[in-house]
Amino acid sequence: MIQELLERGRKEETVRVDLEPVKILWTQGKVQNAEGLLRRKSRQISLDIAQPVVLSTDEEETAAILMDFGCELHGGLKILQWWEETGGGARVRLRFGESVMEAMSEIGGDGNATNDHARRDFEAEMGKWSSNCLGETGFRFVRIDLLSHTTIQLKSILAVLVCKDVPYRGSFRCSDELLNRIWMTGAYTVHLNMQEYIWDGIKRDRLVWVGDMHPEVLTIRTVFGEDPSVEKSLRFACEETPLPRWMNHKVTYSMWYILIVYDWYYYTGNMEWLRSQSAYLKGLAKQLSDSIDKDGKSASSDGRFLDWPSNDKPEVIDAGVQAIHFMAAGRLAELFMRLGEQEAADQCRRDRERLRQYPVSPGEAKQAAALLALAGLADAGEMNEKVLSKGGAANMSTYMGYYILTARALAGDYTGAMDCIRDYWGGMLSLGATTFWEDFDVEWLKSGASIDRFPREGETDVHGTYGRYCYKGYRHSLCHGWASGPTAWMSENILGVRILEPGCRKIELAPHLGDLKWAGGSYPTPLGEITVRAWKDEAGKLQCQADVPEGIECHIDVR
Repeated sequence: MIQELLERGRKEETVRVDLEPVKILWTQGKVQNAEGLLRRKSRQISLDIAQPVVLSTDEEETAAILMDFGCELHGGLKILQWWEETGGGARVRLRFGESVMEAMSEIGGDGNATNDHARRDFEAEMGKWSSNCLGETGFRFVRIDLLSHTTIQLKSILAVLVCKDVPYRGSFRCSDELLNRIWMTGAYTVHLNMQEYIWDGIKRDRLVWVGDMHPEVLTIRTVFGEDPSVEKSLRFACEETPLPRWMNHKVTYSMWYILIVYDWYYYTGNMEWLRSQSAYLKGLAKQLSDSIDKDGKSASSDGRFLDWPSNDKPEVIDAGVQAIHFMAAGRLAELFMRLGEQEAADQCRRDRERLRQYPVSPGEAKQAAALLALAGLADAGEMNEKVLSKGGAANMSTYMGYYILTARALAGDYTGAMDCIRDYWGGMLSLGATTFWEDFDVEWLKSGASIDRFPREGETDVHGTYGRYCYKGYRHSLCHGWASGPTAWMSENILGVRILEPGCRKIELAPHLGDLKWAGGSYPTPLGEITVRAWKDEAGKLQCQADVPEGIECHIDVR
């Protein structure tokens, strides 16, 4: 029977790991031996228990407890209850939170706590000698209230981490410990979102957002190498949005799909997979070509989305969309040449010339300035001097962060880009982040309280106070894969890894240490890991050594 079910069913691609809380942050009412929840015990309920955790609720006060599991997790909760005094069961309320204050919140109100995408605030019943698995969301903190007027005795409360058990093939270390933490935090952020498919957020936006996938895919190949979630997510997106629909109802996300296909093909060198995308690419290329108006503007009105901070700035959106379309047409031309589709490639080249004719300006928006520079529609040095370097980490974007940093590197401003990483992504870490957020502004640092404790007098609850558009207050995701850009950027620019031919068969190593003394790490390829070490000698001259797998041609540039 079991074998029949195994053959009929589908195995999960994830594993489940039980974790004890690391700290009890707060209790209310009659709670005894709360610290007992921190001790490791067997995960089997029994008829006897030593030193139980006891909660008692009466008409005067509700017993409650707030636990910290130490870092952001994806999964749920397992409660092992031994005894309940009435024998009729007990009702509890669970509140999961990515911050302390979200776990203490009510639905709605000024804080805008929600149950969108994954229920994180709900009631449940538990019986005597029960082992209950409850909930699945993104969280670090959990508050449990005993709602029934009764006494319960608990053996354990465990977080159940649900994730892929995959090795970190890529690595990064340098002389700045903050940058090391940022690299690993970006890797962990994407790891949690790399489930069977690639999600944008584990609490909210548990969806395959194709545009948001681009920085996530760059991080995946940097850290994990070839993971099947990439191709599975792209196949899902094509099947769910047959042409002429735009992916995720956004024309820009269909353009980002093209960029992902290009980057993933260049990484894997899998020609058979590229051919499987050919029909969709050809139909999409024609659709995008037809959308260019007589003036050369990328003119589709359906979902001209760049990122949230620019969402109310039409001129910025125009510049960004023009740049993304221009890049997509160029990538398509090369892919079609490799597929032997000469006529389609020629049309994409003509499209680029039409798009080049339409004048756009980034204004003061770093997102648009970066994309124009990367597309070759504006000079990178000029964009960096006039826009990208202004204000340091001010007016940054978590989603567009990778592109802003890459454009600054294109301008030769590696040290400025590293300072921006320290201030912006390091700013999130200084507020207690263990994963990177959907949005962030360095202004939040001025009076912001760390998310892993209660705000003190004069401090601001960062999570509940800030946020705009669709991510106001506690609805704001504190684990969003699109914010992982610095991880890919550091491997590509500090270690200097550049893929020059499909399948990583030709690699350039051009490390840029900026103000660092040394850096080293590994980069996974389909042929094995490349290991790199770069340092400055006593004369301040850059040196680099590398160990490269057989089958990869490697050029080292330390100019």
